[in-house]
Amino acid sequence: MSATGTPLDRVDGIAKVTGRARYTADHTLPGLVHAIMVTSTIARGEVVAIDTAACERMPGVRLVLTPFNAPHLPRGGKAAADIPTAGHVMSLLQDTAIHYNNQPIAVVVADTLEQARDAARCLPVRYRPADAVLDFARARARTRKPDDDADSRRGDPDAGLRGAAAVIDAVYTTPMESHNPMEPHATLAAWDGDQLTLYDATQYVTGVRKAVAAAFGLAADKVRVICPYVGGGFGCKGSVWSHVVLAAMAARQLSRPVRLVVERTQMFGPVGGRPLTEQHVIAAAAPDGELHALRHDVTTCTSRIEEWLESAALLTRRLYACPNVQTRHRLVELDIGTPTFMRAPGEAPGSFALECALDELAERLGLDPVALRLRNHADVDPDKQLPFSSKSLRECYRDAAERFGWARRDPAPRSMHADGKLVGMGMATATYPTYRSPASATVRLLPDGTALVRSGSQDLGTGTYTVMTQVAAEALGLPPARVRFELGDTAFPEAPVSGGSQSVASVAPAVQQAAAAARLRLIRQAVADTASPLAGAPVEDVEIVDGWLQRRSDPAQREAISAPIQRAGGHAIEARASTRPGKERQAYSMHAFGAVFAEVRVDPKLGEIRVHRVVATYGAGRLLNRKTAHSQLMGGIVWGIGMALHEKTELDLATGRVANANLAEYHVPVNADIGAIEIAVVDEDDPHINALGTKGIGEIGIVGVAAAIANAVYHATGRRVRDLPITLDQLLD
Repeated sequence: MSATGTPLDRVDGIAKVTGRARYTADHTLPGLVHAIMVTSTIARGEVVAIDTAACERMPGVRLVLTPFNAPHLPRGGKAAADIPTAGHVMSLLQDTAIHYNNQPIAVVVADTLEQARDAARCLPVRYRPADAVLDFARARARTRKPDDDADSRRGDPDAGLRGAAAVIDAVYTTPMESHNPMEPHATLAAWDGDQLTLYDATQYVTGVRKAVAAAFGLAADKVRVICPYVGGGFGCKGSVWSHVVLAAMAARQLSRPVRLVVERTQMFGPVGGRPLTEQHVIAAAAPDGELHALRHDVTTCTSRIEEWLESAALLTRRLYACPNVQTRHRLVELDIGTPTFMRAPGEAPGSFALECALDELAERLGLDPVALRLRNHADVDPDKQLPFSSKSLRECYRDAAERFGWARRDPAPRSMHADGKLVGMGMATATYPTYRSPASATVRLLPDGTALVRSGSQDLGTGTYTVMTQVAAEALGLPPARVRFELGDTAFPEAPVSGGSQSVASVAPAVQQAAAAARLRLIRQAVADTASPLAGAPVEDVEIVDGWLQRRSDPAQREAISAPIQRAGGHAIEARASTRPGKERQAYSMHAFGAVFAEVRVDPKLGEIRVHRVVATYGAGRLLNRKTAHSQLMGGIVWGIGMALHEKTELDLATGRVANANLAEYHVPVNADIGAIEIAVVDEDDPHINALGTKGIGEIGIVGVAAAIANAVYHATGRRVRDLPITLDQLLD
């Protein structure tokens, strides 16, 4: 039987649509009280005083935690920032310094959410303001080199520019963007002596455990983190932010469980977001389109309290076979909250600049944009000089172009019309690295003939529950309905952060190995059992098919898998496996690839842009579930449409406050904004990435979409817009 690869419905789907799925804010405990964060209204300076007296007298108020009465944490709580991926420099009321507007400066706890909210609104705060650095354009004169691998160079880009038939020299910008998953950040904290239990909306239960334990000076085994469901993460929930530790601080102070839900306006600043980028791209090519030189200089912003790099030029190092390539990243420090991972960090904004520049280069040379990319297709990774573990990009171009109808595109701008609108067709390349980390899983075969599989992973709505159920079912020889997969608990075997599109590539091999080990133990127990019809059979001649132990040579000799377990006293058969990447990354470059084609309709008088359709094809290893994979790729494309036309965090340069910190004014796509989306996936065999040949697909769907739409807008209107989001005023005379 083959459970993987089939479009199995989500095993958690019924729980979600019926309301049985319990997200972090749905959990409750006896004696629960509610917390609201109070955040700063200045961008830089310090808190001089907070008058808590009146607030503390308000109905239901139990605690007002401020920098003036907060308990001291070991190392000021800064130990949490030493945890890779999980930790950020937090605002834990250990001092009075203000580093950005909307920074947590107090916590109000009351019997009800309404009481806590009312009291928080009435808390008077006195500041000593200081001059803040908020204007990127002014501050960019003081850039600095990041600590990370910021620069690269191969060949001689200056020589490559000389004698080129065409050179594009342009600057592209992307704005700050803010995370707005349906479920905001939330934490429920409860202490039992020195044992802390956290229900937390997170993409990394183990990371939360390590970071919070470090903040309180506890051993990691003193902290348990539970998160069975996440209402969207997209990167922002991959790190531990201030509210998590603040909730635990308040709970310990009160000796009662405390629930803290981050308000929607507090999603802008205290929990990261995508930083703005200014990208200078120079591309030079011969008359036939062969690239002679590429330069990609990225200037992006970070906070003044912590370094964050949006590495937007990394894909330029590896995507095309150009002999002379130079990339550079520089940071501008602003008085803002620290940015963070946002779906396809680096690749999403970087692909906008690179793929628009190549479109401009193709037009300058009079070449078809697809032909230009095929002319520079990299058969090996030009940066690492390694073969790709698998690469189906040529097939992606061919398939998507054919389904899109690219051949009927008239290359002249403003040449195509439909229903009184200007029609534009554009395309771009998508790519994203394939990551894999160590992971562990356990499998228990139970006396009732079912299996319980556990791993401390997370499901952000991506389908992890379902895919891991399928992997375990196939490895065990059981129908998926007889497998229960559990995740989201640090009591389970450790798994990596659900970020970087790595959950399936990392966790699935561990689940597969644990299931295979449990199956082998059951078979050995059966053949050693004199009461079994399989007694004495060679182990290699016994298989499990649809829940039955049977001989390969004589399938009539069989029994249910529950039978030998029950005869042995009903003791479950358990196996554990831990897997990790080996030396394959030293031998291969591992990436997913895709081709994205977009058609837009633009009103010639109003400048209104509608994305009529998007057609995309991807090569991303072996798909374990085509339905959940399709959903992930479609979600990425929708977000790419938002990146191209909608999303922008408007920072007030006078105060540092986000002016559109709500879902009414922070625009994201809705159903009416989305036209037809057609997705295909090339069957791809990658024997090197892991035992299942799986790559991540959670992020590649957004890569290249903004560029394809921008290129289509140019084709429709003749206006080259290099600054996102593309708005109608940029198209009007």
